[in-house]
Amino acid sequence: MRSITIYDTTLRDGSQSEDVSFTVEDKIRIAHKLDELGVHYIEGGWPGSNPRDIDFFKKARRLTFKQAKITAFGSTRYPGKSVEKDVNIQHLLEAETETVTIFGKSWDLHVKHALSTDQDENLRMVSESLAYLKKHCPEVMFDAEHFFDGYKNNPEYALKVMKEAESAGADWIVLCDTNGGSLPWEISKIFDAVKNTVNVKLGIHCHNDSELAVANSLKAVEAGAQQVQGTINGYGERCGNANLISIIPNLKLKMGLNCVTDKQMQSLKEVSAFVDELANKAHWNHQPYVGQSAFAHKGGVHVAAIQKNRATYEHIEPEVVGNWRRILISDLSGKSNILFKAKEFGIDLNGGDPKVKKILGDLKTLENLGYQYEGAEGSFELLMHEALGDKEVFFDFIGFRVIVEKRQEDEEPITEATVKIRVNGVQDVTAAEGTGPVDALDKAIKKALTKFYPELDEVNLLDYKVRILDEKKGTRSKIRVLVESGDHHSKWGTVGVSENIIEASWQALIDSVEYKLNKFAKKNHNP
Repeated sequence: MRSITIYDTTLRDGSQSEDVSFTVEDKIRIAHKLDELGVHYIEGGWPGSNPRDIDFFKKARRLTFKQAKITAFGSTRYPGKSVEKDVNIQHLLEAETETVTIFGKSWDLHVKHALSTDQDENLRMVSESLAYLKKHCPEVMFDAEHFFDGYKNNPEYALKVMKEAESAGADWIVLCDTNGGSLPWEISKIFDAVKNTVNVKLGIHCHNDSELAVANSLKAVEAGAQQVQGTINGYGERCGNANLISIIPNLKLKMGLNCVTDKQMQSLKEVSAFVDELANKAHWNHQPYVGQSAFAHKGGVHVAAIQKNRATYEHIEPEVVGNWRRILISDLSGKSNILFKAKEFGIDLNGGDPKVKKILGDLKTLENLGYQYEGAEGSFELLMHEALGDKEVFFDFIGFRVIVEKRQEDEEPITEATVKIRVNGVQDVTAAEGTGPVDALDKAIKKALTKFYPELDEVNLLDYKVRILDEKKGTRSKIRVLVESGDHHSKWGTVGVSENIIEASWQALIDSVEYKLNKFAKKNHNP
């Protein structure tokens, strides 16, 4: 069976979406999720373009991935410069990735107006950049930017660029529909022309400006592309990139091509929601394959038919992509998802256990209140242990107080948090100052509990996100807070919901501490 390579550019191209901004920690967490999904290449960013990407590549060197290769992205050398003295080229090598991807111009319009150079110099830029990188890096890819527009305007020159890239040693040439304006039959025809010109492996990179990025990517695969580039949920500049969440199941289920394993594809919905959560975006309920409404059936003929035979109104079995069927007048779904997460957490739970219903009931009640557990795995694991009756209680909460004081106009506000807790019958009142109320609360909680549980000293607050759930209520809107914490061994997310942002933050911070203490206790009780 033919195999297709999946190349993800969420961390670079996806982050160029005007409403998406990932922290370094976000990028690392997403990279691990993509690796679990079975993605073959993860484009980490453009080293040298900003401090965040430089930091990511430094940290990525110390990370271990099961399958994925982290890839650095950049451009060909500047016109009139040597590759040895080109700063961007040198930054690519400093990233120390096994694979490097560079883009170059294949449209003569861009050569003249964007680069302000001539066609021969552009060919030298492509050739010299690739040849130099290939001497220093095991694998080099060439993204032929604006290739389809370039071919339509000047096919002879566009193909010359391809020949230069091949001669310079590019391991892959990726044809890019950068403006997103091509139609499927154009993609197919042009792809055939390139296939007859070069012998190097070919890939496809489509943008979604005509709502055809997924269709164009599949058409390129049909025409011989061996690699598909895209982003999770179609994030990207302007109208976005080709959506890998749709492409992967289409390749595997509709076209019969290998790209990820059956087990990996079952995490598709989880990965989609996870990236949405870290991007601080609401999930698209009607997203194909993974949306909450993708397999929802409401009343009348549909419900009657689906209960007899799912194929009457479903094009695939939802569980294949980690989703589930929802009968809106009587929601019967979700059990398989609970069992899947239980197995992931190492919790022994079978489908016949009545506690599964309790977990499901608790989950639905909390989700109705605004809680979401994608990106908050720590809180969800605590919820499961509480329903199963094996969650340990390490302290009792009595109360907290946060004071924010600004003494002079030109001075920063001073924030102090006081927490009151009880541990083994001993009541403790502790205060701490911080940069803002959440930081102060976090420090006060740790300060109060570390004297009883020294293992909390290694826990750090890594990230903090806020989402307004019902904007129409203004300052009385319900708030969801997502907190990421970590120690020397792992990271975990926790969640809180309230109309009071401090209360929501408190919930998430307390869950973070309880998660750490429960994990530590179970590890030491079961060496």
